[in-house]
Amino acid sequence: MAVREIEPVVLDLDRLENLAESGYYNPYTMFDWPESIGPEMPWMSESLTTLAGTPMWDELTREQQIALTRFEAVNFFSLNIHGIRELMSEVMMRIHERTYADVSEFLHHFIGEENEHMWFFAQFCLRYGGKLYPAQPTLKADSVDHLSPVARELIVFARILIFEEIVDYFNAHMATDQSLPPIAREINRVHHQDESRHVAFGRMIFTHLLGQVAERDPDEVPVVAEYLESYLKYSISTLYNPAAYRDAGIPDALALRRRAMAHPARAEAHDQVLKRTRKFLTKAGVGREVIK
Repeated sequence: MAVREIEPVVLDLDRLENLAESGYYNPYTMFDWPESIGPEMPWMSESLTTLAGTPMWDELTREQQIALTRFEAVNFFSLNIHGIRELMSEVMMRIHERTYADVSEFLHHFIGEENEHMWFFAQFCLRYGGKLYPAQPTLKADSVDHLSPVARELIVFARILIFEEIVDYFNAHMATDQSLPPIAREINRVHHQDESRHVAFGRMIFTHLLGQVAERDPDEVPVVAEYLESYLKYSISTLYNPAAYRDAGIPDALALRRRAMAHPARAEAHDQVLKRTRKFLTKAGVGREVIK
């Protein structure tokens, strides 16, 4: 049987393209980069740290708590950088394919904005943290290699969407957290502003591709759902970087990571981070109940 080609992606992106053009800014001149950040200021909202709500947070000295917010901010921005690099690579391979001809114009805006995001995240990490954390091992996709081309294409864009939605949850919160230094708030605000368009686009293309999968090969939908649930859990796990614990002066980093990830308070926090995404996936027909 001949493999059917992926149908062209046809979406109404006029509003998103207009917003991208009217909201354009020059990231290389818009930020006011201070020489340093006050030692008493957290760089990430304390409620978003990986130990928030657990006894492990209370066991830390105040200096360790502040240090943890700093190194987890560096980890968070590093995850952004590595994630952006991956998604840019995927989009650039597709931008002029016939399948995506109708959305190519928006994809050019997308790539330009993501490149600028990568730049200002790296600037923050290198100026104030003096480092980027290395990319973490990616989740293998062996379990979906046998799927049809359109299902594998769906998974590519689903990964991009999940990454952006998780990041945006953190950005939206930290953009208005007055305990953070202005430069940290501004970076999160600007990224949240752009990501709102990217998430909207991601949901549209996800829905389009999922419709093709459901029509052609409905038996593949539960396989996709199972993989995406694994990817959600993997994405959350990358926030727990033992290197950040060690840099914050906290001993037994690997054991601490295991304790933190297993704590009920953290499970509740994960559910809150993923609530919007899981609601969308469930409505689309690839939520957790599909694989039960």
